[in-house]
Amino acid sequence: MKSIDVLAAVLLVVGGLNWGFVGVANFDLVATLFGAGSFLAKVVYTLVGLSAVYQAASLKMIQQRWRVNAAAA
Repeated sequence: MKSIDVLAAVLLVVGGLNWGFVGVANFDLVATLFGAGSFLAKVVYTLVGLSAVYQAASLKMIQQRWRVNAAAA
């Protein structure tokens, strides 16, 4: 399961950086790489969205698997 957690985290970083580029420079890296509205761009956007849902829904379980105490952080 840790590999899924890491993959989801990486996708969230990619999504966050992409939105940062959009906000700062009006530059959509995913659309530039794969084509605006293309199938591959939609796949990337969907995977980033699913990663966010996964991370939000399983935050407590992820903390337990990684032995992170949320109160200490």
